[in-house]
Amino acid sequence: MSGLKSILLHLDTATTISQRLRCAGTLAQAHGARVEAMYAVMPALLQAPYAFAADGQAAALLLSGEAEQRERARAAFERERAGHPGLTGASWRESDNEPLRAFTQRAWSADLLVLAQHDPASQSYAGVPPDFATSVMLATGKPALVLPYIETGPALGDRVLVAWKPCPEAARAVSAALPLLQRAREVHVTLWQEAAGDVANAPLPIETFLERHGVHATVHRDGKAPRELGDLLLSQAADLQADLLVMGCYGHGRAREWVLGGATRTVLGSMTLPVLMAH
Repeated sequence: MSGLKSILLHLDTATTISQRLRCAGTLAQAHGARVEAMYAVMPALLQAPYAFAADGQAAALLLSGEAEQRERARAAFERERAGHPGLTGASWRESDNEPLRAFTQRAWSADLLVLAQHDPASQSYAGVPPDFATSVMLATGKPALVLPYIETGPALGDRVLVAWKPCPEAARAVSAALPLLQRAREVHVTLWQEAAGDVANAPLPIETFLERHGVHATVHRDGKAPRELGDLLLSQAADLQADLLVMGCYGHGRAREWVLGGATRTVLGSMTLPVLMAH
């Protein structure tokens, strides 16, 4: 990705949408990008169709609750837009269709998607299925910045860890992350024996690629990739005090039947820092 000019941000009913808005605004301000915030959740009619068919009072209550949730999200959007210079030109869009389909249709015109990690401990339904982020990445092929449900602070892309392996997913993730890598204070690339090649001290293709784009990276050549690679990546990110992890999104299958790769599943389940992914 040669530039970052359009950011599509997903909003739902979770309490973390203000954090997402601020993050998208920070990216937009740094890169001269425009943010489009899209509120897309499962409509009440699709969640409980029998209630609409059998009980008018129940249907009215569902519609009232749906409207209240949408207005809370819109109020958060307006509040953050008024207070963040990167969101001054942000636009609001909402959908009354199935959220994955609706968001996917808007994603084609965006350079980067901003999505949220599923919070398994949340007591409330956020309006989208737990696999929404991965389903969006698979359906669109677009790079996505996935934000953890915990607060991570304002820093993003100051110190970046890139998980490299010679494969299409990792290559797409690195290309998508270039605008952030070029502005980073530190970039670290971690790779394993099978990705390092036979010549221990020879420049690697990923090093050459980054250097050609003005990114100097510190390369960490490790041994054989462990079984619990996702845990190792998160541990390395913590040791380096990274505020962004860049990696491929691995898996196989189709949409809801997609099976995540082990490292992807671990990172998306346990991440405590933003992760830029591409499938």
